[in-house]
Amino acid sequence: MLKTSLQTLKSLPITTKQQTRRFTKNSVVMEAQNHKVYVQYNHTDSCKFSRWTARESFQFMHARPWQEVVDFYSKSVNGQLSLLEFFGTQAHDVHCDDKIEEVSNETGLLEGVSNVGKSGRWARVTFKIVLSYHGGSFDGWQKQPGLNTVQGLVEKSLGRFVDEKKAQQLKEQCKPLEGCASVAGRTDKGVSALQQVCSFYTWRKDVKPHEIEDAINDVAPGKVRVESISKVSRAFHPNFSAKWRRYLYIFPLNDGENREEIEGEEGIENFSSHENCEKRRNECGELASEENVENSIISDEDELQGAKKPRSFSVCRVNQLLQQLEGKLLSYKMFARDTKASRNVGPPTECFLYHARATETRLPSPDHEKGIRVMCVELIANRFLRKMVRVLVATSVREAAAGAQEDALLKLMDATCRRATAPPAPPDGLCLVDVGYTEFDPRNCLIP
Repeated sequence: MLKTSLQTLKSLPITTKQQTRRFTKNSVVMEAQNHKVYVQYNHTDSCKFSRWTARESFQFMHARPWQEVVDFYSKSVNGQLSLLEFFGTQAHDVHCDDKIEEVSNETGLLEGVSNVGKSGRWARVTFKIVLSYHGGSFDGWQKQPGLNTVQGLVEKSLGRFVDEKKAQQLKEQCKPLEGCASVAGRTDKGVSALQQVCSFYTWRKDVKPHEIEDAINDVAPGKVRVESISKVSRAFHPNFSAKWRRYLYIFPLNDGENREEIEGEEGIENFSSHENCEKRRNECGELASEENVENSIISDEDELQGAKKPRSFSVCRVNQLLQQLEGKLLSYKMFARDTKASRNVGPPTECFLYHARATETRLPSPDHEKGIRVMCVELIANRFLRKMVRVLVATSVREAAAGAQEDALLKLMDATCRRATAPPAPPDGLCLVDVGYTEFDPRNCLIP
């Protein structure tokens, strides 16, 4: 018994003073990491006291009548309303399958590949599916366990069109009979789409486009609708073949009694319409002049006493801020969210904005004769980062309300902390309008 106890004591690890110091040092390091201090971006301009904090920006963006915008997108998905008629622009075909076929064939020739006389994967049939869906009815595009996603419903409806070999493989793996759909761009929860593009391929030759259309339309009537479906070359990919994407953000403005209250506040800049934008361009420019800068500086004592911050902004100023981004290849890492640290530097965060404009208009509403006043932001780029559009809109509104200079967004590109930009705007106002597979044409813009 005594020998057993001694052996047990010998087997126990002996903690030396050096090990104790290491343990204490590691504990301090772990505790410091858990209590990491994030330093806010140092806004040194004259508008630093008028700029909203992250909490204030979040509250301002979410305290809007979003239901009107959600209903508008729902009617657009069902075909009751059209964005082209809403903006009064002419339609241009951005989904020309003939041009897509030509580009795909050229790619195939460059690769030394021909579909003639081939079998196996070379003989597969690829379908290009253009569909619209209401973002408020789904938990985003990407399929996730236990969530109602657009990809999950679409792939479930495509299960009846997979070939026998694929069906047997899914059965052996105890997986449901589903197809595989590639998409041009994944959308977050609450984000709608009017012409989202996805593709599906199969080795079956007897599948007709109208059969796939009927299968998808029957899954969730009123929530998902197929706009068009056609056969394309096997080299077509909805994401990698795309030349540009267009997003539209509709932001409700205060109207009626709320607007009267805002206009009654002193030192607040009222909303400006697109029609009066040219008239007020000089007034907006004066906000950045040296005289107004000196008069708008708030002392530290006023800040400590709780000086009032502006609760409104100029749509004209938002338009000027966004226009500075057009035609430039910039890194939008500060305007991205939910991306890995490895993507914070280098080309993966660079985007080229073809078009970035904002205007004020009225959204049709059954409760208002003239409709509700909204700000529409149109962004067209070769690619977008995660939540980039929503962060751009929220930051533009924040900077416009603070009276920042026209190059405020460009200066934020040099920041090192993403807290320099505002929190993402609500997803209810965002919509993926369409995806282009030919070179960008300025005539396709909704907002001139």
